[in-house]
Amino acid sequence: MYLAKRKNGNYFIAYYDEIENRTRRVTTKTKIKKEALKFLSEFNANLEANQTIIEFITLQKYLNQYVEFIGNTHSKSYLRSIKLSFNQLISFTKPAISLKQITVRIAQQFISEVHSRSKYGSHLYLRTLKAGFNRAVEWDYLTENPFKKVKLPRSPRAFPKFITESELEIICNKTEKTTLKDLFQFAFYTGMRLGEITNLKWNAVDLTAKTILVCNTEQFTTKSKKERIVPISKKLFNLLNRRIPKIISIKNDEYIFSKMKGIKFNEDYISKSFKKAVRAAQLDDAIHFHTLRHSFASNLVQRGASIYVVKELLGHGDISTTQIYSHLQKENLVNAVNLL
Repeated sequence: MYLAKRKNGNYFIAYYDEIENRTRRVTTKTKIKKEALKFLSEFNANLEANQTIIEFITLQKYLNQYVEFIGNTHSKSYLRSIKLSFNQLISFTKPAISLKQITVRIAQQFISEVHSRSKYGSHLYLRTLKAGFNRAVEWDYLTENPFKKVKLPRSPRAFPKFITESELEIICNKTEKTTLKDLFQFAFYTGMRLGEITNLKWNAVDLTAKTILVCNTEQFTTKSKKERIVPISKKLFNLLNRRIPKIISIKNDEYIFSKMKGIKFNEDYISKSFKKAVRAAQLDDAIHFHTLRHSFASNLVQRGASIYVVKELLGHGDISTTQIYSHLQKENLVNAVNLL
């Protein structure tokens, strides 16, 4: 490690990073040698302290910490995605690799290798690992996220599958349990995510104002981490009114949909039950539970709702996510012009 001066007069520190196997340079942001030497001394002390910690944080150990941290606020399917992505990265490198040793080059090589086999898999791994390494930066295990600099070829985005009310009715007719039928219809008329529905309690429903508050609780956090209001339509009002408990108050913390009183549904069970009904109805096998959310959005756009309105109802953080439904809006415009 040594101190040197740039052409503009500012001092900088150059040192060899053994973990990343490269020379790094850090500016002292001063032209005064005394101040630069003080910066050098403090930087060296902090570097030694940080390296002592980071050397023992393997990728596997970090994965365990990360999963434990978010285990109570994210769905089981998301946790599976995290474990899969990290374990694939560990297999690609070596079991004892440290978190700090994952460079941009390694990250790019890994994602490129996955992309050659599966475009969907590469996008999933990149999103998941980018979020995971962001947390590592927040915890001061890393100074920067190597996956932030990884780029993927843009793949053509497929239009989401959606169903009509008549198809929903066919699916419900192949479902024996009334609670599941109601849950499927609820998803179709609210566009709420499965995790949001299974964690929804009666104290978040206002039948007088005809609104549902999708909110964060101690046990559950929404995907966007933001709360939103979903209006209750007439059909949805009738469904909820039929399910309302005999005794209900603003403090009622019973789940709207539960396996039995006080015990919420397992998300995998609901997804599999829906898929089973779809197959029994001999409908397109591409239809799955999340299709109900797409159907809510698609049906709104087809009836003239603004993309920006749909964005708020779905709780999307970025309008670009909602743009996948814009092709339906264009079809409406074409149909309107053809009426002339």
